[in-house]
Amino acid sequence: MTNADTTVQRRINVSTSSFRPTYVVWELTLACDQSCTHCGSRAGTAREKELSTAEALGVVEQLSQLGTQEIAVIGGEAYLHPGFLEIVDAIRAARMRPTMTTGGRGITAALARKMAGAGLFSVSVSVDGLASTHDQMRAAPGSFAAATGALDHLKVAGVRITANTNLNRFNAADLEPLYEALKALGILAWQVQLTVPLGRAADRPDMILQPWELLTLLPRVAALKARAFEDGILLQPGNNLGFFGPEEALLRSVTPDGTDHWQGCNAGKFLMGIESDGAVKGCPSLQTSHYVGGNVRHSSLAAIWNETPELKFARHRSVDDLWGYCRECAFAQTCLGGCSFTAHSFLGRPGNNPYCHHRALQMAKRGQRERLVPIARAPERPFDNGLFAIVQEPNETSEVARPSKEMLRVRRTANGVALPVIGT
Repeated sequence: MTNADTTVQRRINVSTSSFRPTYVVWELTLACDQSCTHCGSRAGTAREKELSTAEALGVVEQLSQLGTQEIAVIGGEAYLHPGFLEIVDAIRAARMRPTMTTGGRGITAALARKMAGAGLFSVSVSVDGLASTHDQMRAAPGSFAAATGALDHLKVAGVRITANTNLNRFNAADLEPLYEALKALGILAWQVQLTVPLGRAADRPDMILQPWELLTLLPRVAALKARAFEDGILLQPGNNLGFFGPEEALLRSVTPDGTDHWQGCNAGKFLMGIESDGAVKGCPSLQTSHYVGGNVRHSSLAAIWNETPELKFARHRSVDDLWGYCRECAFAQTCLGGCSFTAHSFLGRPGNNPYCHHRALQMAKRGQRERLVPIARAPERPFDNGLFAIVQEPNETSEVARPSKEMLRVRRTANGVALPVIGT
């Protein structure tokens, strides 16, 4: 549903040698009340054999023993799990911080009060643009009103409210006015990340930003970050946005004078993702087919975390694991290829990430740019991806057309679920 929250990036000392799942993103159910065009998990219908409330409470206990500090519950929609409030209360009782990421469509004033009573510390509502844009991307008329209404209900109930946005070709023009709208709603923080061809977004490559578009987008995000500091709002980039452009320190830091910067993928180092059927990954957005290390029904979380190569792949990554442009980059030793699931979503494996501000700048200095061209479709499973080829071309090459509203129209599948498809 969402990129891994960058909270983990700023709360931990990434130089430590003692890895533990400080921050866990837990998909309680894949059931959802929206069919979003860019959903990485293709949410809508619950997975087969999702964890029961009793099983989930056992997972809470195991996470507490592993030293987890914060658990963000997601979906689908976490509130559609029958044990949602009981699980949140158990997280709080175990002295871990329960947070949530949601589309907010079903959060009424009454549910918001119950969420506050269960102990939710903060809730991040996904808002994809202004009303028209958001409703089209969510394939659900009225979803913008519901999302902003959820923020208001939660604020009144006493829950800290934040927002998150996936940026792509369809909604990038809304960036600045969306900030103003969210500020007016009283958010405390805003996470912005890039839509990548994962899940349903893989079915509509024209929605995906081309690497050269980062040259104009990243300075816009940085300018908003500076404004947000003045407004008392923390704007944080998702783990796939940025990488060593001129605004790197501003984008990554939590104070105006900070010097933070990207320090490599935290999947399986300080971050864990749990899918609703008990599958465990090092990051919630990693491709299920490649990165599941085990299942809580068959192994303890400690064993999965400590012993499986799927969870440990980033702990021992070196420059030798990089390839393509990233292998020769001046920041290779520190960056180590940027965001793993983003690189994999384009090229089928990590270690060479075309979504990089520094890389786009270097290409531009040579009068070149990189175009991502789809060459294979995704298999239409949760957290899947197709394949892209990287084509280098002169910078003056004509721009491709922007996505149209028709691109986001919906069709009906055999089981009656509305799924958006690319217009042709």
